[in-house]
Amino acid sequence: MEKSSLFSAVMVFVSLILGLASAHINGLGEQSLSKIAIYKATLALSESSSIKAHPSLLGLANEDTEWVRVKLRNHEPSAGDWVGVFSPATFNSSSCKPVNPKDQTPYICSAPIKYKFVRNFDQQYLKTGRAFLRFQLINQRADFSFALFTGGLSNPKLVAVSNHISFANPKAPLYPRLAQGKSWNEMTVTWTSGYNINEAVPFVMWGLKGEIQTLSPAGTLTFNRGSMCGSPAQTVGWRDPGFIHTSFLKDLWPNSEYTYRMGHLLNNGLRIWSKLYSFKSSPYPGQDSLQRVVIFGDMGKAERDGSNEYSNYQPGSLNTTDQLIRDLQNIDIVFHIGDISYANGYISQWDQFTSQVEPIASAVPYMIGSGNHERDWPNSGSFYDGIDSGGECGVLAETMFYVPSENRAKFWYSTDYGMFHFCIADTHRVLGYSSDKYYAAEGSFAEPMARQSLQKLWQKYKVDLAFYGHVHNYERTCPIYQEQCVNTERSHYSGPVSGTIHVVAGGAGCHLSAFSRETPQWSLYRDYDWGFVKLTAFNHSSLLFEYKRSRDGKVYDSFTIARDYKDVLACVHDGCEPTTRRS
Repeated sequence: MEKSSLFSAVMVFVSLILGLASAHINGLGEQSLSKIAIYKATLALSESSSIKAHPSLLGLANEDTEWVRVKLRNHEPSAGDWVGVFSPATFNSSSCKPVNPKDQTPYICSAPIKYKFVRNFDQQYLKTGRAFLRFQLINQRADFSFALFTGGLSNPKLVAVSNHISFANPKAPLYPRLAQGKSWNEMTVTWTSGYNINEAVPFVMWGLKGEIQTLSPAGTLTFNRGSMCGSPAQTVGWRDPGFIHTSFLKDLWPNSEYTYRMGHLLNNGLRIWSKLYSFKSSPYPGQDSLQRVVIFGDMGKAERDGSNEYSNYQPGSLNTTDQLIRDLQNIDIVFHIGDISYANGYISQWDQFTSQVEPIASAVPYMIGSGNHERDWPNSGSFYDGIDSGGECGVLAETMFYVPSENRAKFWYSTDYGMFHFCIADTHRVLGYSSDKYYAAEGSFAEPMARQSLQKLWQKYKVDLAFYGHVHNYERTCPIYQEQCVNTERSHYSGPVSGTIHVVAGGAGCHLSAFSRETPQWSLYRDYDWGFVKLTAFNHSSLLFEYKRSRDGKVYDSFTIARDYKDVLACVHDGCEPTTRRS
């Protein structure tokens, strides 16, 4: 082992696997769009009710996000009136079948991509029957229309439908997601467009900033309704995902700034371009330099216009996103370790998530893990036989994002960044320690089948740090082995740690998970708030760990690790003892 591999071999084991442990138990975590009984919708169109949207053409200056003003009137306003945004704009039963063939074919068979209760945004509506609403739309490869419903979400009656709204180029290449390739000097660019390969050739133009640019081809993937495993992904949640393209930018110089933009060469010879983006390439493996990593899970998405009752589902997601954007100059790579968008089978939400994180994912590698809300579905090969993916069964996550695994459907992979070596495992659950309320009630303080099988392995290979999600809070343990602290220090560790510090970092956005009343002796810090972890390696011997709250970006928990090469020199393959002394 070379000295330059100190951190990559020892300092960080990243078990990045997330999900939603307590949501299904305590009644929280219901996908907002799933609350709409769209199959029960009936027609109640009225000439005395209307809804109009303006402007009708968006993106005239190549914008991919625009605000739309919606004016409506209803001759019989009620507290249950709501406006849904539908895309494509024409929504009727001609394009799909009812879930149960015995049921009457529905008038409306697709869920809206977002919605608002009218009275929540115009307090005079119940008195006047008139309201003005503002919606933020992103380019999603199809036109839009707005529909006014009465009867609430459980018994919707369609009262009025608006004019159609569209973007000037709905097929434009959008929402780039960077990721490390299979080697340290390779960056991948993944993006979404409306162009199939029979109408345009996808590519990336890129190069060192200010120098001659080169072209790299891109592969194209997509999927159809039949690729989904069940409802709602196959039914009311289905929406055409467009085409997902990935290009591999190879032989990068280390620590160098590159610019890039995605393009499509049309059959008529015209080229369609995205905006211009930039990134800094990875350091040389083992390079002794400042390197900064952000880790979090269970973030999800929210709508900046207040749609979808976002405050009830992923209330912290925009705070986390915005804090990362503000500090982006001090971040080198991001790990979103599972439960990515919480689309749960409502496929339109993946576009909205990639739009939300675009300022981050377009500038630094955005590495993901798979959670139960991406993968779990009965009889699909998932270890847990739940329905948390809403019928996606992993297809969306593995297609929308690139990971450098041999089998992308498995989401087990490793990647290097400078002094760090990350190992990502797809388990959906906390393998180490968590004093989450429901884990405590089960008496295990984690998945019962996990740490008993893995602790000797972690100890053998001197794993200092392990990260998990699934539980929506923050918790840090002492260096621990077999449920016992092996070190009494809390804020600074030096030399061999002789145990693993386990960190739950699943509070990036989704509703929070309660802790147990009892605080185990191994739990050093717990926080019932939204936040994320940041690791800063200053050199081969010094690592700073920080936990920051999303609401203010301030550090609420931290510690340092200092160690020299001699501390891990003996830790070669099969050369470390699999057990440790307990204190």
